[in-house]
Amino acid sequence: MKLAAYNVENLFDRAKIMLLEEWEDGREVLEDFAEANQILGQPVYDAAAKARLAELLIELGLEKSDEASYVLLRRNRGELLKRPSDGGIEIIAERRADWVGSLELKEAPVNHESMLNTARVIKEIDADVLGIVEAESRPVLSQFSKDIITAVGGTPFDHVMLIDGNDTRGIDVGVMTKAGYPITKMISHVDDMHGNENIFSRDCPEYTIKTAGGNTLHVLVNHFKSKGYGDPRRSEARRVLQATRVNEIVSDLLDSGEKFIAVVGDLNDTPDSDALAALTAGDILKDAFHHSAFDDGGFKGTYGSCTARNKIDYLLLSPDLFGKASAGGVFRKGMWPGKRPKKWDVFDSLELPVHAASDHAAIWVELDI
Repeated sequence: MKLAAYNVENLFDRAKIMLLEEWEDGREVLEDFAEANQILGQPVYDAAAKARLAELLIELGLEKSDEASYVLLRRNRGELLKRPSDGGIEIIAERRADWVGSLELKEAPVNHESMLNTARVIKEIDADVLGIVEAESRPVLSQFSKDIITAVGGTPFDHVMLIDGNDTRGIDVGVMTKAGYPITKMISHVDDMHGNENIFSRDCPEYTIKTAGGNTLHVLVNHFKSKGYGDPRRSEARRVLQATRVNEIVSDLLDSGEKFIAVVGDLNDTPDSDALAALTAGDILKDAFHHSAFDDGGFKGTYGSCTARNKIDYLLLSPDLFGKASAGGVFRKGMWPGKRPKKWDVFDSLELPVHAASDHAAIWVELDI
């Protein structure tokens, strides 16, 4: 059977700010958005929180209206704020219970050719079990499988599952499997906590899959905290928590007698990082990239330019599962290859950077189970 993982960077719609060609252009908006949502979620708004929230909403472009270029403030009932005639914003709610609504990122359609190229990648890797990162929802993932993969000549998956996670941007993690690989059990970890903080930025769903050979495979799909915005020290500390918790979950499965376990997805850090040490420096999990039959295509990374420092996507296998690996590789035909020179072969339909299926490669491994 073939197990794969792929960060698709959304299928139909993506937060508009995340579609900007240069990531740095949207970084401040995402940081302000995250901080504003954190304040809005507080049970009580003290004077300092009100003042900071007003500043953030103005920076997000909401001084004159509840709709800005990249964000939307929904106010369904109650009163959150007022806008004085001489400018500015005044927060009048005293607590979260005083109003009903939300602060949301506005969405925009993914480029049509990019969408088709994403489907072409999935068709070409032809996985029996595919861990998906950054999909909008289960209905969207199911529709993409039935309609778009079919449109490029592929076969839709028989089983599609995604559990809504903790991220407000519609970038959740899920799994798709073929006939003969039913999902027999799911466990969510959205509520795993460290103090008052959710450990997982999205979720760490455990999918139990019965293989065509009659074995049981446990797949934990992950998308760790990004380095992209926010305080780097806080982000790294969050990835440490996430890696440590995943290691605990895998250890519990092994202690219960399970043999075939895979941790797959985008862990947003390199194998030698302190943040991932709980997963990469021990003897519980082995990186499929280290298997003698794994072909990295001449590049160590999986993201962007695919240098070694951009190795952030993983297929981490339990020792027994690693022993069943017979082949593996990195599929980059949906990634922009650069110009001088082109680093790898791509689909004929990938003529511009905007046509790229994703900034991530798909990764796969063949397993004799």
